[in-house]
Amino acid sequence: MIDLSTTYMGLKLENPLVASASPLCEKIDNIRKMEEAGASAVVLHSLFEEQINREGLELDRFLTQGTESYGEMITYFPDLGNYKIGPDDYLEHIRKAKSAVKIPVIASLNGVSTGGWISYAKLMEEAGADGLELNMYYIPADMNLTSQQIEQMYIDLARDVKKSLSIPVAVKLSPYFSSMSYMAQQLDQTGIGALVLFNRFYQPDIDIENLKVNPNLVLSTSDELRLRLRWVAILYGRIKSDMAITGGIHTAQDALKAMMVGSKVAMMTSAILKNGIQHIAKVKDDMVKWMDEHKYDSISQMQGSMSQKSVAEPTAFERANYMKMLNSYSR
Repeated sequence: MIDLSTTYMGLKLENPLVASASPLCEKIDNIRKMEEAGASAVVLHSLFEEQINREGLELDRFLTQGTESYGEMITYFPDLGNYKIGPDDYLEHIRKAKSAVKIPVIASLNGVSTGGWISYAKLMEEAGADGLELNMYYIPADMNLTSQQIEQMYIDLARDVKKSLSIPVAVKLSPYFSSMSYMAQQLDQTGIGALVLFNRFYQPDIDIENLKVNPNLVLSTSDELRLRLRWVAILYGRIKSDMAITGGIHTAQDALKAMMVGSKVAMMTSAILKNGIQHIAKVKDDMVKWMDEHKYDSISQMQGSMSQKSVAEPTAFERANYMKMLNSYSR
């Protein structure tokens, strides 16, 4: 019998497939279907900092500005008058989800400042969340802010939220740091439970006919997995925090690669949106089939087996591989 079990932030999971934040998580019935399809945990859609700190029309400015959008905002924000803001509704959603399923339910906060976040994170814990994912993103448009100041914002938020909670905390990052290894190390030292690599931030498009800035949603493909594989492979064994890969997990092969470089879980959003919730079951079944054919007894057996410190050619994850690839190309 193949053992698919893994642990993530101290949570014991039946398998490494986790449904990450998406609009599907807004409905309790969908969360039930995710559990039935084989998801071992679910990350709820994000509660945005702007929702918590709203102040009348100021929130309307944030929601209609359209300069950034996030992975779980598949339909984008509707008009303020029709948008059910309520952070209190989010807490109730956690309670309902916990009552509906047995798998861990991880709440998600999206923003970059402490403020009311800490108190609200506590309320999420009290509502029954099994963990909290800090979905952190900030556009450093202020020319007076240094890279060190921006990095410190992330580190301070992770540390302060972690200190305030007893449930595990994960930090979901973008790859846009000048020194990812250093940033990972600093966040690891705050005592967080996991790093989630990497967030996908959708860039606005330009409507040249109507002179508008429009949100533009493009779902991921398996090709996006490579950046995640490289960094998890490099960081594996060098930090204490668990690692999760999100972005580019579409097939069993994708999930297995994530395990081999050292990830504890493989998170899926785009694949489920494209193929339906039942796609989780297909990926799980295909993983079992591949492991059986290749004589793997467990997920733990393969975790980290293809990390940088384990492979015969560790420089393949760094500059040497870039040079080798360029030299191998010929017209």
